[in-house]
Amino acid sequence: MATRDPSAKRWGPYVSERAWGTVREDYSANGDAWGSFPHDHARSRAYRWSEDGLAGICDDMQTLCLAFAFWNGRDPILKERIFGLTGPQGNHGEDAKEYWFYEDCTPTYSWMSWRYFYPQRQFPYERLVDENARRGWHDPEFELLHTGIFDDDRYWDIVVDYAKGGVDDIVARVIIRNAGPDVATLHVLPTLWFRNTWSWGDDDRKPSIVPSDSGLLTSHHSFPSMRLAANGSPQALFCDNESNARRLWNAEGARFPKDAINDHVVGGSDVTNPAQVGTKASLWYRVEVAGGATEEITLRLHRDDIAPDRSPADVLAAREADADEFYTSLTPASTTADEATVLRRALSGMLWSKQFYHYDVARWLDGDLGQAAPPAARRSGRNSGWRHLNNRDVISMPDKWEYPWYAAWDLGFHAVALAHIDPTFAKEQLILLCREWYMHPNGQLPAYEWEFGDVNPPVHAWAALRVFEIDGGTDYDFLERMMHKLLLNFTWWVNRKDADGNNVFAGGFLGLDNIGPIDRSAPLPIAGALEQSDGTSWMAMYCLDLLEMSLTLARHDPTYEDLATKFFEHFALIGQAMNSRGLWNEEDGFYYDVLATTSGDRIPLKVRSMVGLLPLAATTTLGRETLGKLKGFAARTEWFMENRPDYAELFNMHERGDGEGRLLSIVSPDRLRRILSRLLDENEFLSKYGVRSLSAAHGDNPFSVDLGGVTYTVDYSPGESTTGLFGGNSNWRGPVWFPLNYIVIEAIRRFARFFGNDFVVEHPTGSGLELTLGQVADQLGQRLVDIFVRDAHGHRPVYGSDQKFLEDPVWSRMIPFHEYFHAQTGRGLGASHQTGWTGLVADLILRRGD
Repeated sequence: MATRDPSAKRWGPYVSERAWGTVREDYSANGDAWGSFPHDHARSRAYRWSEDGLAGICDDMQTLCLAFAFWNGRDPILKERIFGLTGPQGNHGEDAKEYWFYEDCTPTYSWMSWRYFYPQRQFPYERLVDENARRGWHDPEFELLHTGIFDDDRYWDIVVDYAKGGVDDIVARVIIRNAGPDVATLHVLPTLWFRNTWSWGDDDRKPSIVPSDSGLLTSHHSFPSMRLAANGSPQALFCDNESNARRLWNAEGARFPKDAINDHVVGGSDVTNPAQVGTKASLWYRVEVAGGATEEITLRLHRDDIAPDRSPADVLAAREADADEFYTSLTPASTTADEATVLRRALSGMLWSKQFYHYDVARWLDGDLGQAAPPAARRSGRNSGWRHLNNRDVISMPDKWEYPWYAAWDLGFHAVALAHIDPTFAKEQLILLCREWYMHPNGQLPAYEWEFGDVNPPVHAWAALRVFEIDGGTDYDFLERMMHKLLLNFTWWVNRKDADGNNVFAGGFLGLDNIGPIDRSAPLPIAGALEQSDGTSWMAMYCLDLLEMSLTLARHDPTYEDLATKFFEHFALIGQAMNSRGLWNEEDGFYYDVLATTSGDRIPLKVRSMVGLLPLAATTTLGRETLGKLKGFAARTEWFMENRPDYAELFNMHERGDGEGRLLSIVSPDRLRRILSRLLDENEFLSKYGVRSLSAAHGDNPFSVDLGGVTYTVDYSPGESTTGLFGGNSNWRGPVWFPLNYIVIEAIRRFARFFGNDFVVEHPTGSGLELTLGQVADQLGQRLVDIFVRDAHGHRPVYGSDQKFLEDPVWSRMIPFHEYFHAQTGRGLGASHQTGWTGLVADLILRRGD
C-alpha cells in the first residue's frame, strides 16, 4: 500500500475521541458548548456533524464507523468514549481523565495499534468532577490514578490492533489482559454504525445493518456492502443511531435509539430491536479471564463482494513486520533504542490524530430542514462571519479529545513532522486550509472552531518551505499553489493588523493565551493600541518566508523575481519599525510589547517572555549562488543597500568576509549576543527541558502595570495556569512549549549556518563554557528530546512524580505527548495527547545536527 496511493488511506482512525461539547454540536442560545451537549448526553444523542468512539476507524467520509465499547460489570454506563472534565469543571480547564495510548501506526494505516487501561472497579465519574471542582488554580489536578482505582493492578490492559489485507479489508485483533490477581469478566462490544445523515433534511434514505453468520452485514445506497466477521459466538444487538428523545427531552422519538445497547447490557432492559436490524449494531462478547492471563478476539471488516485471500493471522503478522521495517529504515543510525521508541510513538500518535472534520457553518447557523430553528442570536454570534466555511475533510487534529478541531498554526507544525513520513498528506493539509471554502474571502485563515475569526501566528509560509525541503525540494507546483494563496493572506495581515500603517502589528493573542498582563484579544483597558513584538516579528518572518519562496520559484520562473524584491523591501520596512519604535529596550537588551496610548505615551510592557525571543525567528540568508542567478533581484538589493543606508543599518543586512552570502535579520549580532545571554541563562529562560515561555526571573520579580485604575500582573508559573485567562486550560507564563522552542532552535541554526564557528556564546550563561551556535541549537533540541527518554534512574520526566508510570514495567513503556511541559520537572501538562506540535520531537530526532 504505497503512501501516495489515495485509496490506501480510505480507512483510517478518523473517528474523534470527543464529539460532545464541541461548537459544531452546540445549538444553545448562549453559546455554551460544554453545557449544551455534555458527556451525559453523548450515549443518547445523535451527533449532527461527526462521531466519536474508542479505537475508532471509519472511511474517509465517515459513512461507516467501527469502534469498541467495554463494560467491567460495575460501571453505570458502557465505556464507549473517553471521559473527561469540561472547561468549567476542571480546575485547570478541560482535561481527559483516562489512560489510552497510540502505540503504533503506518502512514497508510496498514498497521495500527491502540492501548487502553480500563479499571475493574467502578469508574469514579462523580468523584473526578467533584474533587476537581473543589480544587483551585494553585492546586494540582486530581487524576484518575489518584483515586486508587488501579491499586493492586485491578484493571484491564486492552490492545486493539488493526491490519489491512487490502484497501477495504481490515483485520482487527483485541488482546485482553487481566492485570489483576483474580478471575474477572470483561464485556467487549465491537460496534458498527453509520453516521447519521438521514435526519437533517437532505436525504432520508436510511442504511441498515443486519446479522450475517456470526457477524454483521451492512447495506447503503451509495457505499459498498461491508461484512464484519467475528470469531466465537457473540450476541448481536441492534438499534438506530438516533437520539433518545424520551430520555433527553421527554418527547416522542426513535423506538430503538442510540443508547439501547447500553441500556440492554448494563441495565438488562429489553430495548434493542428484536427484528435484528438497525443503523447501529454491536457484537456482545463476555470474556472471562484468569488473573494475569490474556484472551483474544479477532474480527474482519471487508467488502462483501471481495473474499479475503489470506488468514487474519497472516495479515496481522505481515503488516506488523512491514511497520517494523518502515520505522527501522526511517530511524537514523545514531539514534538510541529509547529515542527510536520515542520517534516511532510520536509519529504514530500524529497519524492516529487525524479526524474526519465536518462543519458547514451556514447550515449550522440557519439550521436543518425539519429541525427546530437555532436561536436567533446565533446569526450574529460565534462564527457568524464565516458562512462560506464548509469543511468535510480528514484533518490532522491537535488532540482528538481536548482539541477535536483544527487550528491554523498547529496544523503548520503538524505538517513539518508529518512530512517525514507522508509528505503528500502534509502538503495537502497546508493547501486545504488555503482553499476558498476554508480561507475567508478577505484572505484570513480560520483560526479554530471556537472562534474562526481569532488570529493564529502566520506560519503557513514557513511550514510550506520546510515541507518542500523535507520532501526533496522539487515540488514547485506545491510551492506555487501556496504562494498564490498566501499572497492573499499576507495582504489581509497588512490591511487588518497594521491599523496605523506604521509596519508594527497588533495581531491579538497570537496563540500565546495568557502570556501578557492583559488579554491581547480583548479591547484594551485604556485608549490606545498594543504594538506587539511577537506580532511584528511574525510578520517580518512571514516576509522572509515569502521572499525565500519567491526566490526558489524565480529560479524556474523569472516573473517571481519581482515578488522577491517586494518582500525584501517590505521586510526592510518592518525591520525599521521594529527597531525604531521602542520595541527594543537597550537598557534591558530585550524586545517588549509597547502600549501606545492616544495621549502619546508609550508604555513598554517589560515582561521577558517568548514575545521578546521571537525577533530571532525573522532571519534568513541570501546565498552567493542565489544572488548570482537572479541578477535583477541582486541589483535591486545592491541599490537598496547603497541608497537607503538608514534601512540597511536598522534591519541588519550583513555580508560575510568570505563573500558566501548575506544575512537578513531583525536582530543584529550584538543584540543576538544580548538576547542569547538571557535565553541561555538557567535563572531566566533556560530549563533542563528546553526554553521557558517566560523568564524565571519573574518568580521573584513579577511584572505589574496599572492601566485604567486596575493593576495587571505577570509572574512566573512553571506549570499549570494559575489564572482563568483564556479558560485557564493552558499557560504561557513559564512552562516549556514545543512550537516556539522549535522556532527558536531553527533560528539559531540559521545564524549558525551564516556565522559558522566564528560566533561562540556561553552556554549556559555564566558557566565559562563557550559553544558555537550550532552546538547550542543541538543542545536545546536534546533538552526537548530528554523530556521523553529515560534518565539515569530509568524514568521518563514526562511522567512527573506518578509512581505507576515511573516504576510499573507496563506503564513505564507508555509515552504520552502533552500540550506543554513543566519547566522544572519536565512533567507533561495540558492536553495529554497533543501529538500535533509536540510531535516535532520526531523532527528533532530525525534532523539532529542539520
